[in-house]
Amino acid sequence: MAAEVVGGAVLSSFLSVLFDRMAKPEVVNFFKGNKLYREKLLGRLKTTLLAVKPVLNDAEKKQIRDPAVKEWLDELNDAVYHADDLLDEIATKARTAAKEVPKNFFSSYFSSYDRDLASRTQDVLDKIESIVKYKDVLKLEEGVGKKLSDRIPSTSLVEASGVVGRDKDTEVIVNLLLSDDESGNKISVIPIVGMGGIGKTTLAQLVYDDDKVNQRFDLKAWVCVSEELDVLKVTKTVLEAVTECTCDTKDLNVIQLDLKESLIGKKFLIVLDDVWNENYDNWEFLRRPFNYGAEGSKIIVTTRNENVALLMQTTPSYHLEHLSEDDCWSLFAKHAFWLKDFNEYPDLEIIGREIVKKCGGLPLAAKSLGGLLRSKSVVEEWNNILKSDIWDISEGECKVTPALRISYHYLPSNLKRCFVYCSIFPKNYIFFKEDLILLWMAENFLLPQKGEKRLEEVGDEYFRDLASRSFFQPKGDRRCGFVMHDLIHDLAKYVAGEFCFMSEGDDVHKFTKKTRYLSYKQKYPVLKDFKSFSEARYLRTLLLIDQFGTMHLHEKVPNVLFPKLKYLRVLTLSYGDFETLPNSIGELIHLRYLDLSYSIIKELPESVCDLYNLQTLKLHWCGSLIILPSAMPNLINLRHLDIGGSGVKELPKGISELNSLQFLSDFSVGKNKVAAHISELGKLPDLRDMLSIENLEYVVNAKDASEARLKDKKYIEYLELRWGSDTLVDDSRSERDILNLLQPHPSLKSLTIIGYRGTTFPDWLGHVSYNNMCYLDLHGCNYCCLLPSLGQLPFLKILEISLLHGLVTIGREFYKNDDNSYLTTLFPSLEELYFEDMPIWEEWSPLEGFEGDVFPRLRSLSVINCPRLISDLPHHLPALKFLDIDGCPNLVSSLQRSPASHTLSIKNCENLQLSLHPEQEKLPLSVRELRIEGCYLVKSVFEAMAMYNNDFTTCLELLSISSCSFAISFPGGCLPTLLKTLEISNCKKFEFPSRMHHHQYRHVSLESLKISKSCDSLTSLGVDAFPNLKTLLIEGCENFASLAVSEGPLQQLDEIVITNCLNFMSFPKEGLLAPCLTHLNVSGCNNLKSLPNEMDSLLPKLKSLRIDDCPAIETFPKGGLPSNLSSLVIGNCDKLVDCRMDWNLHTSLSKLQIYGKYENVESFPEEGLLPTSLTFLSLEKFSSLQKLDNKGMQNVISLEQLYIANCPRLESLTEEKLPASLIKLTIRECHLLEEGILMKKVEIWPKIAHIRVICVADKIIA
Repeated sequence: MAAEVVGGAVLSSFLSVLFDRMAKPEVVNFFKGNKLYREKLLGRLKTTLLAVKPVLNDAEKKQIRDPAVKEWLDELNDAVYHADDLLDEIATKARTAAKEVPKNFFSSYFSSYDRDLASRTQDVLDKIESIVKYKDVLKLEEGVGKKLSDRIPSTSLVEASGVVGRDKDTEVIVNLLLSDDESGNKISVIPIVGMGGIGKTTLAQLVYDDDKVNQRFDLKAWVCVSEELDVLKVTKTVLEAVTECTCDTKDLNVIQLDLKESLIGKKFLIVLDDVWNENYDNWEFLRRPFNYGAEGSKIIVTTRNENVALLMQTTPSYHLEHLSEDDCWSLFAKHAFWLKDFNEYPDLEIIGREIVKKCGGLPLAAKSLGGLLRSKSVVEEWNNILKSDIWDISEGECKVTPALRISYHYLPSNLKRCFVYCSIFPKNYIFFKEDLILLWMAENFLLPQKGEKRLEEVGDEYFRDLASRSFFQPKGDRRCGFVMHDLIHDLAKYVAGEFCFMSEGDDVHKFTKKTRYLSYKQKYPVLKDFKSFSEARYLRTLLLIDQFGTMHLHEKVPNVLFPKLKYLRVLTLSYGDFETLPNSIGELIHLRYLDLSYSIIKELPESVCDLYNLQTLKLHWCGSLIILPSAMPNLINLRHLDIGGSGVKELPKGISELNSLQFLSDFSVGKNKVAAHISELGKLPDLRDMLSIENLEYVVNAKDASEARLKDKKYIEYLELRWGSDTLVDDSRSERDILNLLQPHPSLKSLTIIGYRGTTFPDWLGHVSYNNMCYLDLHGCNYCCLLPSLGQLPFLKILEISLLHGLVTIGREFYKNDDNSYLTTLFPSLEELYFEDMPIWEEWSPLEGFEGDVFPRLRSLSVINCPRLISDLPHHLPALKFLDIDGCPNLVSSLQRSPASHTLSIKNCENLQLSLHPEQEKLPLSVRELRIEGCYLVKSVFEAMAMYNNDFTTCLELLSISSCSFAISFPGGCLPTLLKTLEISNCKKFEFPSRMHHHQYRHVSLESLKISKSCDSLTSLGVDAFPNLKTLLIEGCENFASLAVSEGPLQQLDEIVITNCLNFMSFPKEGLLAPCLTHLNVSGCNNLKSLPNEMDSLLPKLKSLRIDDCPAIETFPKGGLPSNLSSLVIGNCDKLVDCRMDWNLHTSLSKLQIYGKYENVESFPEEGLLPTSLTFLSLEKFSSLQKLDNKGMQNVISLEQLYIANCPRLESLTEEKLPASLIKLTIRECHLLEEGILMKKVEIWPKIAHIRVICVADKIIA
């Protein structure tokens, strides 16, 4: 039974791959070439590996505590890698040779190098045999072995006072126990699921001991199941608990009968703690006596594995989340400080809170590390724990490591390889399942299974299995990717050892000869790092981590890597600054995954097509790449080709020979004989996921379209059909026939049609058989005069229609055709409907005579830039929440009064007004967000506010008004009660409420106020009228002169932006008391002479300050800038820069940007001007700057980036080297200095040669 749980050694899976490779005909044939010698090598290799396989499980267990065993395993693993490389080389050469030469030449093909292969095989075999001999010395045993650890079984006892942050979870589970099972099950099973150490057992103990729970149940039993689900043992434990008697028999039948009798008619609660076993039959056998209990009985199951929960549950699993950082700190402090008051140890508290961050919300980690530090009160001891890896702490001192390690131990061996591989990704990396599967596939981690299952499907199973065991956790919505808990990542890194390595630039030499998987995460990559990587000659993966697109690779990187890294399976060179690749790429015969996305590459060498094993080729957004190599059909193992967003206009002829292809992002129809014809698509039956077919204007007859056989491609879920030319065709019927024969399979989920040149759509579009379609986009079909019948699509959720220049009327045909008269609901699932850029659309006719529902679920309706639309919009839209009308000047419509409406946006609709007639419809009372633009509409809204006494603004939270020249104001001078956001733009005569200065008229709900080019009468704003204001933006208000604060601090204010207010002169004289303000921006305020007084004390949290085009400001306020300021931008402030020696910048400042002519500045910065904390310095447009001051620059010992641009007279840098801390130097449009750097002049180059990245004129030169 244990074998069903224990996964086996990670190396076991690798050996299975090796045995499979040995059995390949091409490998066997090679070794048979010389039966007296080479065939014996293969046999000996297989025999030796078979001999070692039985002890691997024992070795993997013992390596934790025995360094000698770990070293032995590492040496064996390294040797197996060499064997695998060799066998893969033999297989690849044999396959490619078989394609290129006659069969009778097969043996002679190897004659040129078979001696070398045989010699290398002998070397590998000798090494493996010498390693295997030591297994007996190490006393390794065959079989699975004993449990990983002797864990103390859990009990139901809990010290509730020691539990933190689980009140809500306890309440949820208790409510489940006290409520009836909604699914009607007599016995409810409630799974609690989560990763090891998260507190599942503790939660079960809390609810087990709850008073209300005790009153609810007649009988209770607690069983710690652990790794083995021993039916006899568990049943016996439950029986002894409910009868309170010892059971001596070992007869399961007797025990189950006794338990049945004890449970009949009794309402019971049983906790099965720590369940691992996934055997459904065992569970079914165990639960039989439970079925005799009374209705309302409950079973709680705690497990790390979602799959266990799925086979046992009757209610949805309860997934236990991590503790908040505050709760985690509370738990840590309970154990670390015990009887001490941590307030008396401020230094320890600072370190302790950093230690808590390492716990990642895991209670067991917080408790264990807190207990470890319980008797320690020396700062150094706490720092040692903070700086150490949690996996370096002994199991006796820290219980979290064995708790997590056991999750790994019981992984199947094939999943262990996949999990360990993830250690090369950085912490907090966002994993996307599909991308990770392609990497696993390239590394041969996905073991083929019997049957028709594709490797991608195997990978999907692997990923879901790891996710079900909490090794991956969804980042919000699963579409947003997955993350790995920090401690789980540490586990992967610990297990991987020296075979996996993640470099962040400063540690590029720390890999070893055993390193096979390497990732590189560096914002500013340099060529010398890749020269170091090229020395790791046995690398299988070189992965560049750049999730945010900031990395740019030197053009020589491929030339450095390709000659040496001959064993690569995975290579990413995305964001490369190279226009082509060297021909030597064709020598990377093991390569299976190549990613060149976002590079500036213009062409691929034909030698790329020699990569026989290549499975994945990513050319995503390679905009300069126009054509693919003509020999692409040679890549017969290619499964994934992504050219989305590239410049590729056509595919090479013969692309249909890629019969392994599973994913093709784009298929561009060719117009000449050397390009792929659309008929080639018909020979690629396994395409799936998404497909975009472009240049359909080159399909000249319907027969060609039919040969694409789109209707047979049942795995395509997202399809885009695109015509590249909107030229009017002579035969629109022919166009319709072509689209008709491009009919996709009914399983399609999403369809986009762009540039179709017919006048009508074929009948299949909108047919009821497309019951999976949820998204449809018709764009740029300029000659279509009728929409297809789309109302009968049962699950269509989103419909977008745009740029249909020939559509005048939308009528009955849009809803349904005559063949579907039986339908009672049209557009039954549609939630979002968009019309945009329809220049001659005039009428949207209602569906007369239909008594059923239309648009019953429509939530969002947008009508944008439809200048001729006159008729009313649909009236009965019961679910409508969002209505957006823009650029419809002739539309005359009553605004939708849907009971669900809460967001209305109406702009550029001169004839659309709010009715003031009492009997006509007003705005819906439920509206929360209202955006309106235009004189008469804005005026009508404010008149309605006055007439109806603000009754339709009772729920209003956001109001945005713009472009109104009328004099308007809020009725009674008061804002709507719940208003949180107010935006006023281009309303010069808007009268801002003047009574806001008085205490009784304060508006407590407002959080954001933005006034732009409006409110000419506004000269002063009393900010304290809005005590909860967070954001204040005032732009282009020509008479605005001052901010006023009459009383009290502005506790919530976070950001102030005042720009282009030419008459703005002052902040409050007494200073601006805003203790939470973090951002202050004043720009284009010619008359402002000073910043807020006492900034240093009144704005303690200010982090960012921008002063731009404020020529009257001469100096910073008395007392200087706030001590927490980290970013300062000064632009075109001549007087302020002239007095720069009075700035007194604090050591918190890390970023400083200064731009402007500053004709008096010839040297910068003066000694002592810049703080030592500065990490980024930018100097721009200094017209007279000639040099950087040597003493001033030597002071900035933390500087990492220096950016200098548009300084035409700058010719030299400092007299000595720039700071050693400098990582990146960027020079732009400083022609004299650029010339000196490019020529590596002796007076310049030695001062900057130490810098990692030097970028001159937008090109990296070092």
